[in-house]
Amino acid sequence: MTTPAPVLLEPPPRAESRLSPRAAFVVRRLGRLLISLALVVVGTFLIVHLVPGDPVRAALGNSATPELAERTRVELGLDQSLPQQFAGYLGGLLRGDLGESLQSHRPVGDVLGQRFPVTLTLAGTAFAVAVLGALPIGTATAISARGGRHRILDLAVSWVIGILLAVPGFLLAVGLIALFSISWGLLPAAGWGDPPHTVLPVLALGLGSMAYLAQIVHVEMLRVLDEPYLTTARSKRLPAHLLYLRHAVPNMVTSALTAGGLVLSGLVAGTVLIESVFAVPGLGNTIVSSISAKDYPMIQGVVLVYALLVLVLNLAVDLVLLALDPRSALLEG
Repeated sequence: MTTPAPVLLEPPPRAESRLSPRAAFVVRRLGRLLISLALVVVGTFLIVHLVPGDPVRAALGNSATPELAERTRVELGLDQSLPQQFAGYLGGLLRGDLGESLQSHRPVGDVLGQRFPVTLTLAGTAFAVAVLGALPIGTATAISARGGRHRILDLAVSWVIGILLAVPGFLLAVGLIALFSISWGLLPAAGWGDPPHTVLPVLALGLGSMAYLAQIVHVEMLRVLDEPYLTTARSKRLPAHLLYLRHAVPNMVTSALTAGGLVLSGLVAGTVLIESVFAVPGLGNTIVSSISAKDYPMIQGVVLVYALLVLVLNLAVDLVLLALDPRSALLEG
């Protein structure tokens, strides 16, 4: 008696997504942004409110009477339970109300609107300096070092890049002040507004990023220069500017852009330290003074703006990469 062959049950066909790969990619990225922003809101609220200390006493001073301190605490809602305070804070966010600063008694939104352009200008200018310096340095050193040529120049540039990457931003800022402000008297050591005041903060913020990007461009350009299509292009004896600008640089852009997105996010975060050193009136300087004064609404507002800016920049980089290389959506899906 023969045994019947087992019947193999095929899994039901998976329902196809109604969205195209590109649209699904964008939806996933937007979903991650919203989830990350929600976690930032909750995390910032909890961390700020669990820090020891009395924000009312920090704002009013030790000379304030207990009655005044208690009345201020009630007005700010700090007498309520933590869940009630969070519900009030979340409701204010949904209405676009970030609260009032405990220090200046000004709306947090007004202060952020005044300080945000300064931080954005500082980070954007430093990023432009980093990119404009890294692209020619990384490309030129890769071309000169190809095939083992000009090893001394390659080693010298590598040493300079390594030193810039190793030096902390704080020490670099102090060194620039000591050299250009104290020793030579060429540039102001603090302040913001005039072009001379922006030079040292931008250099302190952007030099390390320029070194990192130059290293990425150098490595990627060396890889591209050894590709077969570049060998074919060389065999046609094309002019150097066509060979490198038309064939080599475009194929290196994707990797450089990915690194550039990370650098830009790092520059935004790095403004906290640089603004404190150079007394730049931006968000970074604001959050440092707010932490010292335990100004809850201001701390939460600044952190929220920083987080939103970084998340939006990362989303923008992903969208640009998607436009340059649509395969990234398919690979992730």
